[in-house]
Amino acid sequence: MRANQATAEVFFTAFKALKNKEREAFLEKILSDPELREDFIDVALIEKAKKTKGKSISAKEYFTRRSKMGHAA
Repeated sequence: MRANQATAEVFFTAFKALKNKEREAFLEKILSDPELREDFIDVALIEKAKKTKGKSISAKEYFTRRSKMGHAA
């Protein structure tokens, strides 16, 4: 496991260990940041798009295109 994957695993494990109200407060904090909120929306849209017919695109490719186009893919 790479260092960044290990770090992500530690944070995810800690998040899952939070009580519901603590999770809610944490998510509210994340979603109050415009860039992070946009990232979460993008991930949700990617997951929704995976369920529809069309050309498949990886998240990495999507974010690369999005950054080249000024946050509009």
